[in-house]
Amino acid sequence: MKVAIYTLGCKVNTYESEYALKEFMKKGYEITDFSDETADVYLINTCTVTNTSDQKSRKMIRQARKKNKNAVVVAMGCFTQIRDNDNAIMDYVDVVIGNNDKSRIVDLVEEYIRNKKKILSIKDISKEDFDDMEISYFNTRTRALVKIEDGCENFCSYCIIPYVRGKVRSKKPQKVIDEVNRLVSNGYKEIVLTGIHTGHYGADLENYDFSDLLEELDKIEGLDRIRISSIEITELNDKFLRVLSRSKKIVNHIHIPLQAGSNHILKLMNRKYDKKYYFDKINKIRKIRPNMAVTTDVIVGFPNETEEDFSETIEFVNELKFTGGHVFPFSSRNGTPAAKMSGQLTKDIKHSRCKKLIAVFDELEDDYYKKHIGKSVLVIPETYSDGYLTGHTDNYLKVKFSGCKELIGKDVLVKLDSYENKVLIAKMI
Repeated sequence: MKVAIYTLGCKVNTYESEYALKEFMKKGYEITDFSDETADVYLINTCTVTNTSDQKSRKMIRQARKKNKNAVVVAMGCFTQIRDNDNAIMDYVDVVIGNNDKSRIVDLVEEYIRNKKKILSIKDISKEDFDDMEISYFNTRTRALVKIEDGCENFCSYCIIPYVRGKVRSKKPQKVIDEVNRLVSNGYKEIVLTGIHTGHYGADLENYDFSDLLEELDKIEGLDRIRISSIEITELNDKFLRVLSRSKKIVNHIHIPLQAGSNHILKLMNRKYDKKYYFDKINKIRKIRPNMAVTTDVIVGFPNETEEDFSETIEFVNELKFTGGHVFPFSSRNGTPAAKMSGQLTKDIKHSRCKKLIAVFDELEDDYYKKHIGKSVLVIPETYSDGYLTGHTDNYLKVKFSGCKELIGKDVLVKLDSYENKVLIAKMI
């Protein structure tokens, strides 16, 4: 039987989809592309972080049913966690899983195949334990994701995720270490630690936190790079900074959401810091790691965001000299405090502000890339095409150079010669 998987959303979803794919392969299923109209099982791993995510989730579920009316259609994830009574979706699916029981995906699909009775597995996520999943190899040859945590308890006023992912739950430290060791033994030089609230790892463990885990992973032989998918500024405490200063494996790239550069909007968002706190912490990081690339997320068009607030955000982004950033228009999510706020802005205003801020980030990113022209750097090639290898430096600069595909996954020293279209062109040394 053939299985096709489509993934929406974050790196946690990517990890969970990869786990599901491997579990189907263990049972002898053939993996096929989601465009294949002859698949026997279509799995959509959904997202609900924005209204656009909801629309895409619905679209892909309906597409799956249209491709093959006799196939088993499975929907799982954040969108389905709060959509168990959504008839517009339920009419199209055979197996529905929320943010629990993903580790049982194959068993649930095979139960449906045997009994032909619709399965609805959505539980009270606030009472669930960590849903253990482990992966020994990934869909890329050089970089592997490792999910170490699930859940979030920050309750930012705009965010639906705490309601669909539940409380913070951590994978046991030894299980993380064992998983990373297996990945390294299978040839992976870089791992990306990911979670819904990654830096809050260990909040449910006794006398063990994210910094403790980093220190243990740093000792693993054969592991070259430890990358953190995203971390909150409030989690960069003195203990973390000490680990960062000592580590030879934590890369020179860190993604720290800002969300707004106005104290007025940060307070409305129920973020746990102000501009000064954020600015001072970034400066501490750059004193430890002068070459650290810092990227971020910003939401524009939040309720009651004035032109002055938005101008303040642009000024703050420029002042911090981010090396890149993602910009999102505010998306009202039912059930969150922000959805009930007065002062909701129009789509046109949000679109205009997005465009302006994206241009600012593009210019900052270009400046950062160009500063590296003429330097020699290590790159781990990830892909090969038409005689060229493409990979990333530890500070996540994308680099392209001439070479052979046998170099994929190896450390390659190159000299950066030029920059075009968000890529540095290099030559091997």
